[in-house]
Amino acid sequence: MEDLNGKRIAVLLANSGVEQAELTTPWQALGDAGAEMTLIAPEKGEVQAFDNDVEKADTFRADVAVADANAADYDALVLPGGTTNADRLRMDSDAVAFVTAIAEAGTPIASICHGPWALVEAGLVDGRTLTSFPSLQTDIRNAGGTWVDEESVTCTAGNFTLVTSRNPGDLDPFVEAAAKAFA
Repeated sequence: MEDLNGKRIAVLLANSGVEQAELTTPWQALGDAGAEMTLIAPEKGEVQAFDNDVEKADTFRADVAVADANAADYDALVLPGGTTNADRLRMDSDAVAFVTAIAEAGTPIASICHGPWALVEAGLVDGRTLTSFPSLQTDIRNAGGTWVDEESVTCTAGNFTLVTSRNPGDLDPFVEAAAKAFA
């Protein structure tokens, strides 16, 4: 794994609905590589994770409310999936504004499963190649992106690097590609 010492990585998710493995696996691996990890949500405080989108799992603590987050404070962004999580984020104007600001700053973004919905909502997939959970492929294509069915895709088109992946089964290649992009 790449050395991420000194890198500040934001993980943006809704207060309820995140797929636990898509939060904890990147969090642990990137943190173990030396990154300083910050959990950001619409509301500071408890975040409820789920397994398989429906089974309650652990809770986590959001360090920062997204309305108070400053994109300039971070060297990278991770957008975990979970159907409910991603749907809530794309409907939150502060979350969409934060994702947009991260991209406009040229900061790399890694997004897995349903996470790319926030990218679609922010208008950030046009002209890019990415992957996601298969049910998002029409949304991505309608937003001007090219959807492919691969474990992990790194796209450097435009002013920021985008790493995407399909589902929890792809977490190892996703984390590896994210670490490379974030280094």
